[in-house]
Amino acid sequence: MTAVELARIQFASTSIYHFLFVPLTIGLALLTAMLQTGWYRGGRREHLVLTRFFGTLLVINIAVGVVTGLVQEFQFGMNWSEYSRFVGDVFGAPLAMEGLVAFFLESTFLGLWVFGWGRLSKRVHLATIWAVALGSALSAAFIMAANSWMQHPVGYQLDPATGHAQLTSIAAVLTNGVFLRGYLHVLLASAVTASVVMLGISAWHLRRGSSPEAFTLSARLAIGVLIPAALLAMLVGSELGVTEGRYQPMKIAAAEAQWSTCQPCSFSLFQVGGGNRDETPTKVIQVPHLLSLLATNSWNGQVVGLNDVQAQYAQQYGPGDYVPNVFVQYWSMRVMAYLGGLLLLLGVWAFWRRRKLVESPWLLRVAIWAIPVPFVVNTAGWMLTENGRQPWIVQGLLRTSDAASPSVGIGTIVTSLGIFVLLYGALAVVDWLLMARFARKELDPVTPPDADAGAPSDDDPVLAPTY
Repeated sequence: MTAVELARIQFASTSIYHFLFVPLTIGLALLTAMLQTGWYRGGRREHLVLTRFFGTLLVINIAVGVVTGLVQEFQFGMNWSEYSRFVGDVFGAPLAMEGLVAFFLESTFLGLWVFGWGRLSKRVHLATIWAVALGSALSAAFIMAANSWMQHPVGYQLDPATGHAQLTSIAAVLTNGVFLRGYLHVLLASAVTASVVMLGISAWHLRRGSSPEAFTLSARLAIGVLIPAALLAMLVGSELGVTEGRYQPMKIAAAEAQWSTCQPCSFSLFQVGGGNRDETPTKVIQVPHLLSLLATNSWNGQVVGLNDVQAQYAQQYGPGDYVPNVFVQYWSMRVMAYLGGLLLLLGVWAFWRRRKLVESPWLLRVAIWAIPVPFVVNTAGWMLTENGRQPWIVQGLLRTSDAASPSVGIGTIVTSLGIFVLLYGALAVVDWLLMARFARKELDPVTPPDADAGAPSDDDPVLAPTY
């Protein structure tokens, strides 16, 4: 195994682990803000204790997520120095915005929210949690803008002296079609992730008869977010596929293991075989016209096959193998789509039983076991996006094999990879124990001082939670 392959494994492992926290942070910040808004407007004790309950989980998730995210930027300089030199002038702007604007907005107002209970007025305190939600969403926006530039480079020019990319238009980067659809898709996936987690935790408590009135309220909120978010995520994901098919036809062809050009094109629900050199897999249950519809928004649209795109790229960029790992691409697409569809069905089932949740043991049991599913969906979607770009690290401009640090040897990468695996494994155990412990806790029995006074006053203090 080469140093480049080991560096890819290291970056993939740390990126996937970090991305487990990102969608939950974005979505849980939104849901917590919605719960606190409900308490501010209506004064119901259930909204308050649920805000503090799920806010504690949000704080834990952010704390561990920040630690895992710091490693990413160090890896750019450690294992991918040639990449850093090539894209530094372009990446500097969105990454600086993420650090100076989004991250500080999120972290500053998170501190105000955590320590502001009973110290800030209710209106100001409510504004802090919405600022946290905005900051987390903005952070994802700038990161996605940088990543989308790797998928479809815009707003740049190549320095004739160094050959490095230089930013010419930040507006073009922030209006990149891949970014706009990809970012919206991430936001919707985050809402799905947080709502499934909230629904599952609520179901766990409802099965045990723990605060049924409060957790029925949180379950209904989760259901109300899950259904539209899951449905829109599928629609936006389909539009993203059309956009990527325009700029990255190899990615879309690999997602169907479509070696020859077709028009119209069928979509296989699953297949037997289909490895990187298997051009004749056994495709089972093909849906006519569906691939054409997904890839082109046309009933009879043409999808260019892997072999034809390979020939085009070889002529355009020179000799080389431009076909990504077809097996990973094919099954990442289906894991994401099929499990995402099941989450939508779970939301519909829960909506149908929303008035009788306590009397629905099978629904509650399924909701609990569904908690890991959105994380698998997110990981599959990320693998689909990043694997499909290979062998490019920047589409059409820089190959992954040319982006690694020439001075970093295999021994160094193996050592750091082992350290990261052990460290992240320990963090995973700590995060699981903390999240499980606080998710299983009974709701805080403390009654807010103004509970008997009708609607909450903006000047009334609130007892501080213990994190």
